[in-house]
Amino acid sequence: MLLRFLLYGLWGWCSEILWTAATEAVCGTRPDDGDVTKKVTIPRAQRLRLAGHTCLWMLPIYGSAALLFEPVHETVRALHFAARGAFYMVGIFAVEALAGLALRWTTGRCPWDYSYARTSVGGVIRLDNAPVWFAFGLLLERVHDVLVTVERPLRAAIGGAP
Repeated sequence: MLLRFLLYGLWGWCSEILWTAATEAVCGTRPDDGDVTKKVTIPRAQRLRLAGHTCLWMLPIYGSAALLFEPVHETVRALHFAARGAFYMVGIFAVEALAGLALRWTTGRCPWDYSYARTSVGGVIRLDNAPVWFAFGLLLERVHDVLVTVERPLRAAIGGAP
């Protein structure tokens, strides 16, 4: 389980870095560090650097997919893709909201403050991310299936129990 937790955490980190680099390059804006309710323009040269970002808090949040997503995937596997995608979207929104509120409560700040967005709910989720979470949940199904397929040889390769 620890191996899967780390693999999902790393998958999430990489996905977030790619996502933030691509969206900032395409949109040409990012949240203002001084006032998260505003956006600042990113100069073209800086946008072309494709400098994505994440934070350390995200590893355990993404890693929780091993505990939360996998059992759900097994339960809803037979449903139509639209139902599965909608289910994952709601689940991801719930985890994002709970994690954001927990981080805000414990650290005083949510690392992904969406207060600048019109579709923000409490600064911790953006409703316009619904299609992204729908698709990402369906993509995670494939990741889960691959992990199940390669887990035994991977454990053997790193010296773990079969």
